Amino acid sequence: MIFLRRLVQLLVLLIQSGWWGVAPSPTDEGALRAGHGEHGEPGHKEPHKDSYSTFASEFLESRYLSDDGYPFPTAPPVDPFAKIKVIDCGVTKGCIRYGKPGCDAETCDYFLSYRRIGTDVEYEMSADTDGWVAVGFSSDKKMGGDDVMGCVHDDNGRVRIHHFYNVGQWAKEIKRNPARDEEGIFENNRVTCRFKRPLYVPREETLVDLHLSWYYLFAWGPAIQGSITRHDIDSPPVSDRMISIYKYEDIFMPSTAYQTFNSPLCLLLIVALTFYLLMGTP
Repeated sequence: MIFLRRLVQLLVLLIQSGWWGVAPSPTDEGALRAGHGEHGEPGHKEPHKDSYSTFASEFLESRYLSDDGYPFPTAPPVDPFAKIKVIDCGVTKGCIRYGKPGCDAETCDYFLSYRRIGTDVEYEMSADTDGWVAVGFSSDKKMGGDDVMGCVHDDNGRVRIHHFYNVGQWAKEIKRNPARDEEGIFENNRVTCRFKRPLYVPREETLVDLHLSWYYLFAWGPAIQGSITRHDIDSPPVSDRMISIYKYEDIFMPSTAYQTFNSPLCLLLIVALTFYLLMGTP
C-alpha cells in the first residue's frame, strides 16, 4: 500500500512539472523567454494577446492615433471655387459689369475681369444663366471672324472652358484650346468660371494676341447637353472702346432696363415735354 501511494505521488509530481513527454508550444516558449533573460535573469512579463480583435485594434491605434492617443485631425475642406473679388476692380485687375448699377460678380447680368499673371492673362466670367457665358475678341464690334472663349455648363453639372471662332453669326468650336488652369462652378443659377490664356500665341486665324487691344463682345445663353445655343438677347453688349489688358479699368454698362433715359429719343421727348409744360398750351 505504501508503495502504491508513493507511485501515485510521483506520477502527480511528473504531471505538474510538465515532463510528461509533451513539447512546449511556441506560446509557452515565448512566455518563458518573457519571464527570464538569456542567462536566466528575471525579465518583464507581458500578457499574451493572441486574439484577432486585439491585433486589429492595436494596428488601428498605431496607424490612426497620434503619440498622445488622439485621432489625427482631418484636412479642412477645400473651396472648389474662390469667389471673384470685385474690390480689386480697377486696381489689380480690369472689370466690365453689365446690369443693374452697383452690381457685382454675383448679381450682374454679365461680369468679366482680366489681369496679367506673368506671360498669361487670367479671365473671370459670370452670368445669370444656366447654360454658357463667353467673351469674344473683335476688331470691329461685329460678330464674325472673332476669337471666343466660353464657359459651358453641361448636363453632369460641370463647367468646362471651350474655344470658339465666330463664323458669321455661328460659333464654331475649335479643338485647339489655349485655356489652362481652368475652374468653373454652377451655383445660384449662375455660370462662373476662371481660366488663364497665354498673352502671346503663334499667328493663327482663330487666335488673337491679347497684348493687342480689342473690342470685347459679351454674350451668354442656354445650353443643350453641353452645347451652346443662341444667346439670350438679340443684340449682346459690346465694349464702347477697345480694351487693353495693360490698363485696369472698372467699366459699368447699364443693361437695357436701365438705359431708358440714356437713349437720344427719350432725352428728346423729355426736353419737348418740359418745354411744353413751361410754355403752356396756346
